[in-house]
Amino acid sequence: MNLEKYILATITTNRNKVGSGLGVFYCDTKEEMETVTANLEAILDGIAHLLSEDLYVIVKH
Repeated sequence: MNLEKYILATITTNRNKVGSGLGVFYCDTKEEMETVTANLEAILDGIAHLLSEDLYVIVKH
């Protein structure tokens, strides 16, 4: 299976921004969110995009 043009993960500090589900990571602080995002970006071989100050998505282009 080849994943292209998919959202691989969402990372947020605001539980109201994203529903629950696979690939949703909730963080307590902005610093934790940035660390989790950087690690997942490398692990998933995706690209992180900051959508708002409390929400990142990692996508595969």
